[in-house]
Amino acid sequence: MALPVAFFAVFFAWPVVSIVDRGLRPDGDWRFGRIGETLGRPDILDVLGFTAWQALASTGLTLLVALPGAYVFARFDFPGKTVLRAVVTVPFVLPTVLVGTAFLALVGRNGLTDELWGLRLDTSVWAILLAHVFFNYAVVVRTVGGLWAQLDPRQEEAARVLGASRFTAWRTVTLPALVPAVSAAALMVFLFTFTSFGVVQILGGDAYTTLEAEIYRQTARLLDLPTAAVLTLVQFAAVGAILALHAWTVRRRETALRLVP
Repeated sequence: MALPVAFFAVFFAWPVVSIVDRGLRPDGDWRFGRIGETLGRPDILDVLGFTAWQALASTGLTLLVALPGAYVFARFDFPGKTVLRAVVTVPFVLPTVLVGTAFLALVGRNGLTDELWGLRLDTSVWAILLAHVFFNYAVVVRTVGGLWAQLDPRQEEAARVLGASRFTAWRTVTLPALVPAVSAAALMVFLFTFTSFGVVQILGGDAYTTLEAEIYRQTARLLDLPTAAVLTLVQFAAVGAILALHAWTVRRRETALRLVP
């Protein structure tokens, strides 16, 4: 236990604390007024707004695409299911820079979409959103599908026997049981896309910037440590809130699993 804590302290906590210290205390005196000044800048407000918007959009699109896949894996047995489940997981373990580069080759200049349909997405936000869906698909499939596979389908069948339509039975019986897993998966996808860096750096360019990418730009390119420090604090607060919500939904999911006969 001591070694992981020491590693975290040396290679993560110390650099972050150093940036915040140098940014908010450049001459030895704390300047907390910089926080309000920085967050009031129009360019920073645009970055925060886009970061939240693209994370919400990416999460919604990922759920829309992945929930049917979770249903298929949970309710059907077919040859190669185990292999396909592993293949679905591969994008999630790939480096984000590799995913971004692959999508740039796919939807950029002289890419597949450009050659076939004359369609380029590398200059639009859709490239970022689609890359996020590709990257986080497995999160929803495995999180929701794992719980869905353990639900007793006879409960939904009983509702159908009592006169409920297929959709009504699913909405009133299955969906409430899936809410904890769907919420947990959605929060994880939101966290991963809110802190997206490699995908946004490659596909967003100078037109689209997230909080993570802006921290890098302010630190490495502009050498504006005060702004980087404020944005780092904002990201810490956002990530902490998301993780707290995720821990709560995981507890609800575990409770739901214990209730499954």
